[in-house]
Amino acid sequence: MIVSRIIHKMVDFSKGNLHDINHFMKVWAFAKTIGESEKLDKERQLILEIAAILHDIACPLCREKYGNTNGKYQEMEGVPLVREFLKDFELSQELVDRVAFLVGHHHTYTDVDGLDYQILLEADYIVNADEGGYSGDNIANTCNSLFRTETGKSLLKSIYRI
Repeated sequence: MIVSRIIHKMVDFSKGNLHDINHFMKVWAFAKTIGESEKLDKERQLILEIAAILHDIACPLCREKYGNTNGKYQEMEGVPLVREFLKDFELSQELVDRVAFLVGHHHTYTDVDGLDYQILLEADYIVNADEGGYSGDNIANTCNSLFRTETGKSLLKSIYRI
């Protein structure tokens, strides 16, 4: 129920930007699938799904403020936006802190400190590869260098035929 309420609020927050809405919905679907397949516990699954929905929350602000959606700007601007966005939901401070951390690091591929973080990176990459028209070589290299979960690797290979 909470995830559905967050999705609804994020759709409204996106103000009709179909690209942004479609992007976070696809990332959420892949994150949900990978997390469930990798058997995350309920709390980590919830954190992952909320982070997947909110991971690009800073994109509208970054477009306005910087003229682009550079990943480092998204990470920097996203953390306070996540905290503000989630304040009306009855979530623990620890959960909000972790979601904010994940959003604040979803373009950082080093020092990955948990399966929720790893899965968010994988789900976002799967969607970005399509939306960005990444080459087969890029996808294959990223599969070998970034992907760690068996589910993420399997999905990436199946989707992109690598």
